[in-house]
Amino acid sequence: MELIKYLPPDAGKILLVLFLSFLIGMEREEHKAMGGKYSFGGVRTFPLLGLIGYSLALLSGNQLVPLIIGFAVIASFLLLSYAHKISSAAAGVTTEMVGLTTFLVGALVCYGHLWIATTLCVASLLLLDLKTALEKLAVRIAATEILTLTKFLLLTGVILPVLPNEEFSAFRINPFKTWLVVVAISAISYASYVLQKVTKQGGVVMSAVLGGAYSSTATAVVLARRARGEQHAHLFAGSILMASGMMYLRLAALVTLFNRQLISVLIGPFLALAGLAMGIGWLWTRLPDENTGAVQQSSEPKNPLELLTAFVFAALFLAMLVATQLAVTHLGNAGIDTLAGIMGLIDVDPFIMGMTQKTGTVLPVHMAAIATLIAASSNNVAKGFYAYTLGDRKTGIQSLALLAALAMLGLIPIVWLR
Repeated sequence: MELIKYLPPDAGKILLVLFLSFLIGMEREEHKAMGGKYSFGGVRTFPLLGLIGYSLALLSGNQLVPLIIGFAVIASFLLLSYAHKISSAAAGVTTEMVGLTTFLVGALVCYGHLWIATTLCVASLLLLDLKTALEKLAVRIAATEILTLTKFLLLTGVILPVLPNEEFSAFRINPFKTWLVVVAISAISYASYVLQKVTKQGGVVMSAVLGGAYSSTATAVVLARRARGEQHAHLFAGSILMASGMMYLRLAALVTLFNRQLISVLIGPFLALAGLAMGIGWLWTRLPDENTGAVQQSSEPKNPLELLTAFVFAALFLAMLVATQLAVTHLGNAGIDTLAGIMGLIDVDPFIMGMTQKTGTVLPVHMAAIATLIAASSNNVAKGFYAYTLGDRKTGIQSLALLAALAMLGLIPIVWLR
């Protein structure tokens, strides 16, 4: 420990550069030994690249031009190596890219960016060691999934940051918060979709739980249609009820994100209703059905991330903000409750997200909580009629009865909120 006091200040940085670049060099040396073909550099070359990067950064100081020239010179040497690879029918460019990364690691350590340099080294080693697994993953992922992820990144990383975070017009419309609502719902929907793809849905019950996380209405419609000809009325009716239970959990998560006052009132009813629906629904699926055979394989989950859907939701959300303020101004409590009942039959998410934006400003908390519960119960009744119309008779009757009961239970907390 005493010896460290007498070492130059840069000694620690040089040792770090040697350590990080040596790790990369060891990995490349092992790769070269296993491949049996020409490969640039190894356990000595990569530490030298790191030291060159460190030395050039030190000599350059605050002037980046000498460092850029040095980077170009190293890149030209690596280009010669790649040209030799092409001539020998081995055209991989990974090692040359890692060489440039090692040079930058040395420069970053010199400038004091130790965490970034270490992270680059670790990320490079992971990418190199996971080559086989990553190549298999790339083959397994369909092009449509990459497009889906791109859409999600467009919604979150491209559109959201450029929107103004300020209120416009007498209706206090905030473009950033409006699109943030779209992003939040898209994120939950996309996460549920990915889980369905990864778990391959795991049967009707798992399909209901994961599907209910992004759209209990769509899930109820799909399950009701699948129930036709299956003769598994208890299984499908119970699963539809479980999907509606997941709706309350999803709404709880969304309201928590956007309005802590509102969720403080609704968290108890939401969790109670979710627990009842999930518990009774699961028990209902365990009841014996006429058909004791296996259920037919479910279809692939539908991609919930469509740009047109996102823009339509944003438009509906804005319409709900305007309609809510007009109803409060001109119709009072009765107008809000009526609007909640109607919107629950159509699409519950835009209305309830609108409640989160108006609570505490235009709407009192208890009034918004009542409207939210009415909209959720109305939505449960709508799903019951969808199941009754689209499913077989037994599944439809059971689903309608279960969801109607859940809707009535969802209205009980209103007694304490009035």
